[in-house]
Amino acid sequence: MKLSYDKPVNPFEKGTVFSLENSVEYSQGGVISKQITKSPAGNVTLFSFDEGQGLTEHTSPFDAMVHILDGEADIIIDGKSNIVKKGECIIMPAGIPHALHAVKPYKMLLTMIKG
Repeated sequence: MKLSYDKPVNPFEKGTVFSLENSVEYSQGGVISKQITKSPAGNVTLFSFDEGQGLTEHTSPFDAMVHILDGEADIIIDGKSNIVKKGECIIMPAGIPHALHAVKPYKMLLTMIKG
């Protein structure tokens, strides 16, 4: 009898339908990131943040768009607080300090285009 094993499914395989919100889970007290795609032109990454978690202030050489898929985040850009909720987006400009903080657990899609 020959056994066969199914190849693990890559949920982000090109040509495969997937749900952004359901493709990343929450981690109690933590942050999860899952890279969907990366190329020399940029990258797209899913994140989840448990309440109280975040990313400290930093800068990026490229604009980055955040799309909140679930929950609520405080996204601070150049010292200005922006409460961003499910279904809303914000663009963090290149070279400007920004930080992210989970007001409630949240999931986001980060899209960064280089150039």
